[in-house]
Amino acid sequence: MKPIRRKFRSNFGLTAKQVAVRSRRPWYFQWLSAFIFMCLGVGLAFWALHDSERETIRVRLQQTTLENKDLQTKLIGAQRELQVELATNNNLAKELATVQDENLKVKEELVFYKNMLSRRTGK
Repeated sequence: MKPIRRKFRSNFGLTAKQVAVRSRRPWYFQWLSAFIFMCLGVGLAFWALHDSERETIRVRLQQTTLENKDLQTKLIGAQRELQVELATNNNLAKELATVQDENLKVKEELVFYKNMLSRRTGK
């Protein structure tokens, strides 16, 4: 019986070897969990950083849209002014042509009358 007691004491007594029980996961589970947490961290960082950029882009888009509308109204006004100026320019060109024609006719009549007067005084 002594040998049984010795084995029992060596395994369960005060002089027994201390054993630590650990549950270990396989290495591929550790790598997989590390990869998942890294991807999760990168995704959260990306979302946090780009969400503020989206807001600034939205604000810039609204500002440029308003500037675009303002410039379009200015462009329309300038085009209308140009159309008015072109119409007045065409009218002035037509009037100038008619005035020059009248001036030419008047000069011809003046030459005619001068010739008539010079013939009368010459006789």
